[in-house]
Amino acid sequence: MKINEVEAIVGISKKNIRFYEEEMLLSPKRNSDNGYRDYGENEISILKNIKFLRKLGIPIEEIRTMLSGTSTVSDGMRRHLISLERDRRNINQRINLCSELQNNDILLSQLDTDTLLKKMEDMEKGGIIFTNSNKKDVKKSYTAPIVIASLAVLFMLGLMALLFWILIISPKKAPPIWFLIFTICLIAVAAVCIIVALIQRLKEIDKGELEDAKRY
Repeated sequence: MKINEVEAIVGISKKNIRFYEEEMLLSPKRNSDNGYRDYGENEISILKNIKFLRKLGIPIEEIRTMLSGTSTVSDGMRRHLISLERDRRNINQRINLCSELQNNDILLSQLDTDTLLKKMEDMEKGGIIFTNSNKKDVKKSYTAPIVIASLAVLFMLGLMALLFWILIISPKKAPPIWFLIFTICLIAVAAVCIIVALIQRLKEIDKGELEDAKRY
């Protein structure tokens, strides 16, 4: 079956299916007639297992060991439970710290930030993990796709203007009018496609395409 059918059956996007293929978690056969990937019941079963495990938050590498038979489900769950217990400890410590601050009805300007930061550093030395602000506060870069798309669209608009200019300046030497209209329409369609692709790309950047690909 084709990837569109697999997407509908399992409920995993084509992008994610491709991601798992790149990670070598599944290797569908190729159709000898057209070269397309041919997914079977085995791939469906693997993807359902992956979806289930990813919903539990199991890391990709852990899933890889279970799929290969290197470790059992019990082995994987035991290691994951250790990770979850660590996460729960981190969350409980954050809750306790936030509760302490909640009980102090003061303005932010009155907060003894130095003491609190020192306390957090001591807790981190003890194994507590707080949110990494360096990662959370990084601005997503939209510049490159916008600049590239803008230059491409401007180039196409320039071509359209050049064709119009040729038609006006030298109508007798210009190509047939039907050819000019067809070419201009083709360029316009290409420009619209670039704009649509740019919008889609900005959406992917905004939601974090890497995390989206690893979600299930």
